[in-house]
Amino acid sequence: MRGVLIDGSPASAAGQPAAGAVTIPADEVPFDPSVPWRKSPSVALRPEPFGALVYHFGNRKLSFLKSKPLVAVVTALESHPDVPSTLVACEVPEAQHPAYVTALATLARSQMIQRRPEESA
Repeated sequence: MRGVLIDGSPASAAGQPAAGAVTIPADEVPFDPSVPWRKSPSVALRPEPFGALVYHFGNRKLSFLKSKPLVAVVTALESHPDVPSTLVACEVPEAQHPAYVTALATLARSQMIQRRPEESA
């Protein structure tokens, strides 16, 4: 299956995405950091010295958040309108934003985080 870059453009002929791009399988909805996200209600975080264990009670997937700043970002998603504002609020250095977006895209694919319903005005 061929991947698609997050902006919707296909991967290069060699199958390699541009630097900093998030690739996804062609049959998956792309991770959109510009919309509101939250930790799934079916997910529990258990703090650990390295970060946290993340368990999804619905699909029984277990994941590890390997840093406390990433745990803070996942927890704070609910309080911010999008991923970039969450990263700023959590004081993630701008140079690390692409890595955090990639990590959040992975969590979205495993249903650990989900799009938050749009709030009505």
